[in-house]
Amino acid sequence: MAVKTVEEYIAKHSKWENELKQLRKLLLDAKLDETIKWGGPTYTWNGKNVIGIGAFKNHYGLWFFNGSFLQKNTKLLVNAQEGKTKALRQIRFEEGDPLNLNELKKYVEEAIECQKAGKELKPKRNTKPIEIPVEMKEAFENNLAFEQAFHKLTPGKQREYCEHIASAKREQTKISRLEKIIPMIVDGKGLHDKYKNC
Repeated sequence: MAVKTVEEYIAKHSKWENELKQLRKLLLDAKLDETIKWGGPTYTWNGKNVIGIGAFKNHYGLWFFNGSFLQKNTKLLVNAQEGKTKALRQIRFEEGDPLNLNELKKYVEEAIECQKAGKELKPKRNTKPIEIPVEMKEAFENNLAFEQAFHKLTPGKQREYCEHIASAKREQTKISRLEKIIPMIVDGKGLHDKYKNC
């Protein structure tokens, strides 16, 4: 079940309770607004995502949404998915790692300054034409409501669904995926909407 408050999130990750509370205080003291997005605490300035807190089994940390723009404070920053992640950077801590709040404060302050300066990486739009898989085209012929609902979706959602079907190697998997997504498309939902609770 998705958490609704930061308190719930911290309680759910009790192994890191003390550390998460310290990070939360640091971010609230920086005058950021607190919310829950994507199932975790997210801190915003003027409605823009600046920093998030993440806790996992073996580590916890801070996520800097536009961390690639930090220039002065970079020593602790890592790119979790080199080659995939463009702007996001994180600072990870494992059990026993010191939590130097004075040092982290400098990262937080610089991240806020970057946001105030409007520094953010705009995602590149995919302008390639959407290729509708044969299986979907056949389903359109038998289900007009499905076809109409598909064409009402945003191009991004249409592309996600098409790639989801096309990426299956076996024909049976394509058919199985198609059966699962038809009700979602008819309801106007995107493939990954259940993960977006912001």
